[in-house]
Amino acid sequence: MDAVNVLATEVGLARACGAMHVPRSSVYRADARQRHLLAPTPLPAPRPAPPLALNQAERATLLDTLNSERFANCAPPTVYATLLDEGIYLGSVRTMYRLLAEVGQTAERRAQRVHPAYAKPELLATDPNQVWSWDITKLKGPCKWTCFHLYVILDIFSRYVVGWMIAPQESAELAEKLIADSVAKQAIKPGTLTLHADRGSSMRSKPVAALLVDLEVAKSHSRPYVSDDNPFSEAQFKTLKYRPEFPARFGCIEDARTHCQQFFAWYNGEHRHSGIGFICAGSWPQDWGQRPGLE
Repeated sequence: MDAVNVLATEVGLARACGAMHVPRSSVYRADARQRHLLAPTPLPAPRPAPPLALNQAERATLLDTLNSERFANCAPPTVYATLLDEGIYLGSVRTMYRLLAEVGQTAERRAQRVHPAYAKPELLATDPNQVWSWDITKLKGPCKWTCFHLYVILDIFSRYVVGWMIAPQESAELAEKLIADSVAKQAIKPGTLTLHADRGSSMRSKPVAALLVDLEVAKSHSRPYVSDDNPFSEAQFKTLKYRPEFPARFGCIEDARTHCQQFFAWYNGEHRHSGIGFICAGSWPQDWGQRPGLE
């Protein structure tokens, strides 16, 4: 733009822009931007203090009241209403908030429980029967508001279903029986297995916890309110429910058991898992056995 301005002093801006093939609007815009950068920014005028503003003594009294032992854990609206009931007015609710903001005390004032920091579970297995994942899902029953509960225990290394069960209800005792039978069937040695689950009531129940202690099985849980900390079981449930032959509803619990027997035979013997290089779970050399449904 400097060359255009120099030439414009000799032949005029229109001819200079025509000779340099530059739009005049670009020259005007550049000049306006330059004037804006060079012009000093005016300082805002100081705001006058409101005539009803609190003086320093009143501000100190209000702040001392808010920080007193009586009101230290109370929000400003509570303090305001309590003082009004006693016939005392030290300032409006907005004034209390403004005063607390000036001294950096606008955070939560109430005494609250500090939740522990939960680390993300790391599920790593280098051989079968090192880490199992288990969960419970619902299968819709013959009519609305009825369902059956499918318990599934999955080996995350081979993706082999080592145990499953269908029951009319969710029960910690049934989960305890399924885990004990699966551990015995696979001949798990004490201290070699980790069992991962989410934070459902059956997963955190005392019977299951006591069983794991007796079997010397380490337990692992998902973080609270985190839905993707148990991905292996969730992926297995999706494979089950997205199969073309999966019905919208089961006529009875026996129909659900028959369907799951056929599905898990296919899942363990034929299905190739993308997460382990499209290897079939039944191709592992270990002596795996199909776990029938328990009643």
